[in-house]
Amino acid sequence: MSDTLPSLSPQDALVAVMVAVSASDETIRTSELVAIERMVNHMPIFASYDIDRIAVVAQTVYALFEEEEGLEALFGLVREALPAKYFETAYALACDVAAADGILHQPELRMLEEVRSELAIDRLHAVAIEWGARVRHVTL
Repeated sequence: MSDTLPSLSPQDALVAVMVAVSASDETIRTSELVAIERMVNHMPIFASYDIDRIAVVAQTVYALFEEEEGLEALFGLVREALPAKYFETAYALACDVAAADGILHQPELRMLEEVRSELAIDRLHAVAIEWGARVRHVTL
């Protein structure tokens, strides 16, 4: 990756967190990609977002994952781009992506833990957000 990291918009930062959770287990599932696209297409926070940016942001995340300190760099970019009042939104979106395929894999759980820690999500708020994601993605 180049010495100069790209700057992200607040919406890019949200997408980056979702992509990072999806890519954390080295298997990007179709259900996770569909969940990301669905959220970007339908959530008000993405109303003015250019959906073509998803691919650019995803490439940035993948490139950072190849770097030794890439995860730290990713969270630095996210914290720089995203106002703190949207950190819980980022965590909620991350949880929805992780739950999209109905199975939470160990690497995804570790990444969610990283997101909670890096974005300083209150533990009680995190539990509520996680519960919401679980019930939204339950199957019969």
